[in-house]
Amino acid sequence: MSNYSLLILCAGFGKRMLNLTKDIPKPLLQVKDKNLLGNAINFFSEIGFKEIFINTHYLHYRIENYINNNFNNYPINLIYEPTILGTGGGVKNIFNYTKNKKICVVNSDILWQMHNKSDILNFIDNFNDVDHCKILLSYENNFFGLKKNQGDFNIQNGVVSQWSNDNKIIIYSGLQIVSKNIFEQTPTIFSMNKVWNNLINEKKLFGDFMRSNIIHIGDKNTFDQF
Repeated sequence: MSNYSLLILCAGFGKRMLNLTKDIPKPLLQVKDKNLLGNAINFFSEIGFKEIFINTHYLHYRIENYINNNFNNYPINLIYEPTILGTGGGVKNIFNYTKNKKICVVNSDILWQMHNKSDILNFIDNFNDVDHCKILLSYENNFFGLKKNQGDFNIQNGVVSQWSNDNKIIIYSGLQIVSKNIFEQTPTIFSMNKVWNNLINEKKLFGDFMRSNIIHIGDKNTFDQF
């Protein structure tokens, strides 16, 4: 996996954390004695990702100081966004900094644990076969943290579609594989949801399930629970 790249999304404002993110960006919050960002770096580095990108915006200097003080010897590239580019624009921008045509992208508010490792390895096993985008999904009973009254997606035979009221609640885990070509007709600032919707319409968004439990630190209530 020495040629694989990972982007950890860290540019958001973390507004659902309320006062917790007034002076500290959400990725630097401590959960179960673990720093969210540091936990993600260690988890994916141990799996084998050798090129890691972190996009920043809100309180970016705090993240920069943290990386410089704790991961100075790691192959980490900090990409500051003077204007926040959105979840889609932030991913698209990373292809300006890597030679790879495909990358993994992960949200920074998932508390990855060792029992998730086999799921992640299975998910990226066919990394080179992903032509557009593949997302990792979780069943509701395996998903802990910010709960929802509706699902993020539906899936049948590996093909992802929009969720509807008669579907099981299926939740996005926060990890995806994306190919550079899906951003060809996109603007500079945009949400990844728009790309997903277009791919769904073309039946080109694929998915897989994780079997292990996953913890999403999505808001202040969730943070307080853990």
